[in-house]
Amino acid sequence: MTDSAHTDASVIIVFTDGACRGNPGPGGWAALVRTTEGETMLSGAEPESTNNRMELMAAIEGVEAQVEGSTIHLTTDSQYVRQGITSWIKGWKRNGWKTAARKPVKNQDLWQRLDAAVSTRDVSWFWVKGHSGHPDNEAVDQGANVAIDRMMAKL
Repeated sequence: MTDSAHTDASVIIVFTDGACRGNPGPGGWAALVRTTEGETMLSGAEPESTNNRMELMAAIEGVEAQVEGSTIHLTTDSQYVRQGITSWIKGWKRNGWKTAARKPVKNQDLWQRLDAAVSTRDVSWFWVKGHSGHPDNEAVDQGANVAIDRMMAKL
């Protein structure tokens, strides 16, 4: 991803990450949203989830928080999310939410929610290697883990 991908002031920049302690286990997600007005960190957690579900929730919440018609550049460290929404989902829908191996698609509920959210917004998908020192990716990783900590403290 180049910096030129983020030069248009009308583009909303979203970085997302999910985390899980155990898989399944307590999970958290975070989305850093950057607009001309500033930055907002969205986050949440669930007592029992999986890493992939938390990665999906981060993307869903990051996109759903933007008004319909928005132009969004979303960066994730999850190839599962990026490949799923840009490529695999077409076949899943065509095959009645079955994989190429004719098995039910995992996390279908979240894929359908993400599909609906992106259908009314112009979303470009980018990937960054996780835990590689990218400041925005590190920030959402920390945000997802803080969300887990906050939830666990309330249980």
